Amino acid sequence: MGIGEEQAPELHSLRQKVEYMLEKTFPGQKVSGRTFAELVKERGGSLSHSYFSNILAGKVTQPSEEILKALGLGFGVDWRFFKEESEVVGDVVAGLQFLAKRRTGEIGGLAGRGIDDDGLPAELLEFALSLLADTKAKERPEGGTAPAGE
Repeated sequence: MGIGEEQAPELHSLRQKVEYMLEKTFPGQKVSGRTFAELVKERGGSLSHSYFSNILAGKVTQPSEEILKALGLGFGVDWRFFKEESEVVGDVVAGLQFLAKRRTGEIGGLAGRGIDDDGLPAELLEFALSLLADTKAKERPEGGTAPAGE
């Protein structure tokens, strides 16, 4: 682990995962079960506020796949993050850490490592190019134009 890198938190239970996502998705906010249930509904899912409260109380540990998908919609992450021993937990945590560092300016560029003969996946390449475009747009003076060669 390099200097300034956060260690990924231990997220084993559904309650830990939901609490973590609340903290990262709504920093400094107290989100009620009703508010979260409404958010899920707006995004096309269904989750009762009381069920959400039971998850946070640790009373629900084995929800249905439908509930996991509703949580994913509400938080805007892959629903499999909430499954037991999920393979995507590390990916989601790393993604959140990357985005947080990107917003604070700790990360300013990308370098590809371990790329096979096929190159970068299209989605990753598109994402990397969008980050570079955002960075260049922020570096330009207001009303200015891009330097020659861009």
